Amino acid sequence: MKPTFLGLRTTIYKVPDIAEAKKWYVEILGIEPYFDEPFYVGFNVGGYELGLHPQLNKNEMGMGGVTSYWGVEDVKGVYENLLEKGAISNEEPTDVGGGIMVASVVDPWGNLFGIIYNPTFSLQA
Repeated sequence: MKPTFLGLRTTIYKVPDIAEAKKWYVEILGIEPYFDEPFYVGFNVGGYELGLHPQLNKNEMGMGGVTSYWGVEDVKGVYENLLEKGAISNEEPTDVGGGIMVASVVDPWGNLFGIIYNPTFSLQA
């Protein structure tokens, strides 16, 4: 049986000032982002993605604002299955560009659970 979940792929931190956060993460990570746009900044950290997403609502920043994304081959199918199993939709399947699809749900205990298909993702040795 082929596993549905392919492993952790992306963790996104919501920040009020994406330029300031990018500068800070460049300094602490010692690398430049591989994706740098006003709506999203992505760092490849040893094959895993640390993303920065601008967020003006302070209630969604900090510990309650982190979403980790688990890699899947079929975002829409897995999303529907999660809903059938009792999860509540947080973000419907969305094409965010470059063939990357994301979605997220709230599990029965209130945790955000993200899923992602990223055709360019590969683990670095």
